This record gives sequence, C-alpha cells and structure tokens, in this order.
Amino acid sequence: MTTIETTQGVRAVPSVDVAGVPWPAYKVHALLVALVVAAAVLTVTRSPELTVWVTTASATVSWWGLRLAHLRA
Repeated sequence: MTTIETTQGVRAVPSVDVAGVPWPAYKVHALLVALVVAAAVLTVTRSPELTVWVTTASATVSWWGLRLAHLRA
C-alpha cells in the first residue's frame, strides 16, 4: 500500500457555513472577537494604528486559544 490512512483519531470540528463553505466554528468566533475588539479600541483611542495591532493580537490569541481548547476537549 502506498498511502497512509490518517482519519483515525481525528475529531469532528463544529462548523459554520460561510457562503456555502464550512468553516470551523473557532475561526468564526475569533473573527467576531476581533471585530468587537476593533470597534471598542477604535472608539476609545481613535488611533487606527493601535486598533490594527490590538485587533491582530486579539484575533491571533483567540484563534489559537479556541483551537487548542477544541483539541483538548
């Protein structure tokens, strides 16, 4: 046999349909967190540069945090 079967031990990821394409739910949640953070930071600081940095950091942390939480569950 020349192929490797890798489906054993893979967990089903809860998904959300975005434009007909299934996305993992943790990605959608991370993007929603980033959107809320962006709105809050821009409203409070009025600084686009700071908003981009904080939004990127919050999206990255929530994306990986939610992903790892799903993998451990």
